[in-house]
Amino acid sequence: MAAATPRPIIGISAYPRTGNPPGFAVPCGYVDAVRRAGAIPIALPPGDPDPGHYLDLVDGLILAGGGDIDPETYGGAKHETVYSVCGERDAFELRLVRAALARGDTPMLCICRGMQVLNVALGGDLHVDIPDAIGQTVAHRRPERRSVQHQAKVDTLSRLGAILGASSLVVESWHHQAVRAIGRDLKPVAWAEDGIVEAVEHLTHPWCVAVQWHPELQPNCPIQQRLFSALVVATADEQVTARSA
Repeated sequence: MAAATPRPIIGISAYPRTGNPPGFAVPCGYVDAVRRAGAIPIALPPGDPDPGHYLDLVDGLILAGGGDIDPETYGGAKHETVYSVCGERDAFELRLVRAALARGDTPMLCICRGMQVLNVALGGDLHVDIPDAIGQTVAHRRPERRSVQHQAKVDTLSRLGAILGASSLVVESWHHQAVRAIGRDLKPVAWAEDGIVEAVEHLTHPWCVAVQWHPELQPNCPIQQRLFSALVVATADEQVTARSA
């Protein structure tokens, strides 16, 4: 009898310390989406000064959403709307992303804050507050800091377009910051109607896709689930490449 193929392990960056006693957490939507895709999710808590070694333990990586990146990280100005800044998480995730890009063998899906971290890690910057920077033609979150849906247009010739199989779709949006200047080796591949970049891809990394929306918040949408399934498939492809090298 042939041995069962091991399920890929997907590392998910955890949220900052919170609660009493404090703990690290990963929202269930990410965990459920990874499991639906046939992989095993594990949390990667911030704080390790050398997170690159985590990449030896996982087959793929999800950089999750959450609070704002400290504007000082990318030379941005202070703003009254900036919230839930965590220097420990910022430092951890920036190092983790740079390590993953340097290795080039870990498929990576960056979501919302994760896309912003990827952009900052590669020298890009952010709109510190979308309403203040470009207005409110499109609502990217509700005033009470809750999610909202809007349309996004996708480049059908991109990797993302091939994964989703759609030129436009309704996305679940929950952010007030967004990519402004694009980081090195990143290409915009989706946009909101107000011009905000909704997704980027890395030009040279084998599999690095980032979306500004929250696909894990649409568990009943097969199109959104394709992002997680494609990440898991990419981990299998990387394993085959490693074995044949």
